[in-house]
Amino acid sequence: MTYTSFTVRTPIVTGVPRHIAIIMDGNGRWAQCRQLPRVAGHAKGLDSVRTIIEACVTRGVEFLTLFAFSSENWRRPVDEVSFLMRLFIHTLEREIANLHTNGIQLRVVGDLSMFEARMQELVRLAEAKTATNTCLTLTIAANYGGRWDILQAARKIAKQCVDAGTIQNINELNFAQHLAMAYAPEPDLFIRTGGEQRISNFLLWQLAYTEFYFTDVFWPDFNDVELNKAIISYRGRERRFGRTSSQLTQQSQTVDDSLSC
Repeated sequence: MTYTSFTVRTPIVTGVPRHIAIIMDGNGRWAQCRQLPRVAGHAKGLDSVRTIIEACVTRGVEFLTLFAFSSENWRRPVDEVSFLMRLFIHTLEREIANLHTNGIQLRVVGDLSMFEARMQELVRLAEAKTATNTCLTLTIAANYGGRWDILQAARKIAKQCVDAGTIQNINELNFAQHLAMAYAPEPDLFIRTGGEQRISNFLLWQLAYTEFYFTDVFWPDFNDVELNKAIISYRGRERRFGRTSSQLTQQSQTVDDSLSC
């Protein structure tokens, strides 16, 4: 049997991840270990958000995606959810000017229809204000779920097919263009803090070839040093994207030869 080869576009691999995605886990447990209410951990976690944004900018990371509130988090205690909503609004009101000044573009992905009108308005204003910034694209996933993302993309492409009267254009590239984060490359590095080792319905489509890094460090304690550990681990990975190690070696030699000419 003869197999026909085909070329699949693969991401460019560099020493610094172009796109880092993080599940910021362990806020509540950080607080409980200190005999504080769980919400104190969420408030403290904002310091880590600021630290990691700054660290990504310094390192030349282009995209940073933070999982702030999943579609499953509505199941948490009512007072904790209420605090998170107030914290989100307060953070938007207080931090957007600073993000804009530092050239950071803000995007929020997820089903925002369940949030109160004030939050939705703040999100729209923040995205509009920072839309032309190019230093870093910061994405906040709020009321987001990977299954929701795939379903909403399927609905969009189904309507497109009905309107066009054909299904011939359905392929991975076309489908991916309907996902909530179609504007960003797929993450190079996925980090989850807090000791759990699962992706919890986060970016199910986009993480297919992402390198995973799990740490026991709770999010409020995750800092520049911890981020550096994750990036060092990433640099030690061999990202083959279906190819063999020898193919990567040959490709690297070809690049070296071209640079020496």
